[in-house]
Amino acid sequence: MTEGRMEKIEQQALARYQKLEQQRAMEATAAAGPEAMNVRISVINPHDSLATERIIHNSDLFPIAYLEGGLNAGKAVCRISLRNHQGQIKGYGTGFLISQSLILTNNHVVDTYDTALNAVAEFNYEDDVNFMPRTIVSFRLEPERLFITDEALDFSIIAIQEKALSGALVSDFGHLPLLPMPGKILEGEYVSIIQHPQGGPKAVTVRENEVKFLSDDFVHYVSDTEPGSSGSPVFNDQWIVAALHHAGVPDPNDPSKWIANEGIRISSILRHLEGVRGNLDAAESRLLDVLLPQAPIPDDGLLPIEVGELAADWYSDATGYDAAFLGLGKEVPLPPVRNGADVAETLDGGTKLDYTHFSIVMSRSRRLAYYSAVNIDGSQLVSVQRSNDKWYFDPRLAREFQSGPELYARNDLDRGHLTRRQDPNWGRDAVQANAHTFHFTNSAPQHKALNQKTWLSLEDYILENAAANGFKVNVFTGPVFREDDVLYRGEFRIPAEFWKVAVMAKEDGTLSATAYLLTQRDLIGDLEFAYGQFQTFQVPVALLDKLAGIDFSGLQLHDPLANLEGAGGRRIESKRDILF
Repeated sequence: MTEGRMEKIEQQALARYQKLEQQRAMEATAAAGPEAMNVRISVINPHDSLATERIIHNSDLFPIAYLEGGLNAGKAVCRISLRNHQGQIKGYGTGFLISQSLILTNNHVVDTYDTALNAVAEFNYEDDVNFMPRTIVSFRLEPERLFITDEALDFSIIAIQEKALSGALVSDFGHLPLLPMPGKILEGEYVSIIQHPQGGPKAVTVRENEVKFLSDDFVHYVSDTEPGSSGSPVFNDQWIVAALHHAGVPDPNDPSKWIANEGIRISSILRHLEGVRGNLDAAESRLLDVLLPQAPIPDDGLLPIEVGELAADWYSDATGYDAAFLGLGKEVPLPPVRNGADVAETLDGGTKLDYTHFSIVMSRSRRLAYYSAVNIDGSQLVSVQRSNDKWYFDPRLAREFQSGPELYARNDLDRGHLTRRQDPNWGRDAVQANAHTFHFTNSAPQHKALNQKTWLSLEDYILENAAANGFKVNVFTGPVFREDDVLYRGEFRIPAEFWKVAVMAKEDGTLSATAYLLTQRDLIGDLEFAYGQFQTFQVPVALLDKLAGIDFSGLQLHDPLANLEGAGGRRIESKRDILF
């Protein structure tokens, strides 16, 4: 890269910095609002009890694990050695692994295919605790597998050799996950940079850079130190990558000094990748799968199901469904299951499983949920991207009462969320709530050919209105268990129908409880069971009481269909058909 190119980048950074400085001077305050704070807090480990205090500058205390976290994060950072065709050194930059196959750096460090082809990523170029150099491990870059670069956002993503000549694996150095949501840092927070300054041994500026300005694509952080090396990861206090460092902001009065640093927001880079993904071939696109949320395609059940189990104490702070959530001095308790003897007990003798903002009651005989119950707060919703499809067994419930891959693998059954993934994602615990929805206890088998368009539109309508109007909603969802449900693999009966009840407070302070049924039966007589066209109906709450075996008697007084003569069911084809 020429000096003229770097000078241009620095002048562009200065122009952006001065523009934001002028804008802030005209504003009364740049303090983060409640929504921004909720997004920021959603990516904090709930066990870090001091994190929020640090963000609002009431504490400088860190758990000792903070230092270990930084050491682990630094393993994925490397020096990039730039060479010509003869192998002679042309310069250095910094980069870091963002998956087991990909490395991220600046466009102005690696700007062309040929530059990448001759570059080498050097890990462990650092001193140990005795200030002795560690053994460097080198990997070549492989742009022929993937090379994506953008000059405007100043980034390059390149595939990296997975095994070095020494036999070392690049996966031994881990990688730094990239989270797509904005809001991983706030103005006034401090960030850290792990880097190879001037191509030297790995170094770190620990919490020395105060975030001055955030714009759509860039972050400006003020420091008394020299600008960090190009291509370095910029971390928040949880060692989550918030930006890609790319330039210092020169002092307009003294070009030999710096007034700030500038980085490119990770959310902007991921958004750009989503836009260019359609231009890639299948092999290239697969390399991006770990970075980008998958397109919402039906799960054909033929793909491997990644299964995990978490320690029981991971659920210790999950309060579950809150009966008093709607306020008004009225509680909406979890409805009793009429066949109480079939409710699966947890290992501690309970009758429900509490997750973040939702709870589940399980059936012993069906090994599925009788229902899930979730609180949705429309005023605090946080957009959390779907990062993977790992599903978990719940260690608090005997495995014999949970249906896992033995039900869903190698067939046409989807793992359908009962509590929708997006519904509990609000407030400070949004990320944890999102992860909690990926439990087999929250899953129900649904045939991939099931036509859920209207059903999904109904769910979207409930969530979107909660968000738009900032109100709270309780949603109960479950299957209808019938004796004639199809027996599958000799042990599972597949539900043919699903129901939902939404409870919300109306403007006059009264409750509204509306019930819905997704069915392929005609509500008049039973049809021969076959996976065909499903339809959605708004039905009296009392009908679900009979069909699902759930005692909803406490909600029937708030049902708009309760007093309509002959109300057996209203076909729902759009939101206009819903009666509140």
